[in-house]
Formats: sequence, C-alpha cells, structure tokens
Amino acid sequence: MATYLVDFENVNSAGLNGVEQLNDADIVIVFYSEQANTLTISMHNKLNQSKAKINFIKIVGKGPNCLDFQLSTYLGYLISQNKSESFYIVSKDKGFENTTLFWEQRGTCVMQVNNLLKQSPKSIRKKLEELIPQYENDIDVIAEFIEKYKTKQGFNNALIKQFGSDKTGLIYKAVKTLLSDKKGK
Repeated sequence: MATYLVDFENVNSAGLNGVEQLNDADIVIVFYSEQANTLTISMHNKLNQSKAKINFIKIVGKGPNCLDFQLSTYLGYLISQNKSESFYIVSKDKGFENTTLFWEQRGTCVMQVNNLLKQSPKSIRKKLEELIPQYENDIDVIAEFIEKYKTKQGFNNALIKQFGSDKTGLIYKAVKTLLSDKKGK
C-alpha cells in the first residue's frame, strides 16, 4: 500500500504515468489549481481504469508555493493517521527534498518521485549507470536532460548539441526505456 501526493502544477499528466500499474490498496491524491486543471482524454481513461483510489484536491488560495504548502500539510495529516505507510510526493520541485528529509529523520518512508512509476533523479541515474556504463562520465548530463525535457525530440536535440549525432544515436537507443513519460515518438 502506498499513497501518492501529486503536485499537478509541476508534473501535469506526465506525473500520473504508471497509474494503470497501481493496485486497489494504493491511493493517488492529485493537488491541482486553476492554472493546472486539465487532463488529456487518454490520461482521464487511465485514471478511470486504475484500481487505485483517485482523489482530487483543488488548492485553496493563491500565491507562490500555495500548492506545495497544502500538499506538505496534508502529507503530515496522513502520516499522523498511519506512519507505517509509504508516501510518495510526485513532483520535480526541489523544495520537497527538505520535506522528505524531515520525515526520513523521523523514520517515516517519504520519497520524492517524478511519476507514479516511481522514477526519481536517483533512480534515473542508477538506471543510466546500468544501461550505459561506457558513458559513466556523461551520466549526470544525460540524467539532467531526461529530467529537463518534456519531449523525446527535446531530449534528442539536447543530446546532439552536447555529444554529436553518432554518440547521441547510441545513447538514445540505450536509454529509450527511460523516456516513456515523454511526448513524441
């Protein structure tokens, strides 16, 4: 059983990738605002077909980090109800690193991930080390590109600019499995 708190302003629909793999003991809570309140029909269908319990919370108020504060507050409330559960903050916002550290020091499992597939910057780097050990000196740059670009084309273009066409072809082919949450072919 796991609970996922989704910062929809930050990750949009891409953060919900993997919802179809969750089970009926999992809970997904999507925090959204007026600025980020649309889903693709494809993602809407995946949410409807998911076995997980899906809840939506529209944030109250406006201002910088409003959603982040409400998500963190709700996380604390959930932890007070069940400390032994695993919690995941689905966001690429580096500010949540302090939240995960706070709870880690108190013995509660709270991790930050990029999507419901539990991809995180650490897990991406680890996968890259497995997939392309021959490029160990370039792994940080490649991981940064994976996190930064929302489309496969954007990622590919950044690789070409950094490494040239030949090396990019080899890298792209090797890491393609890590790009499932990106738009494009």
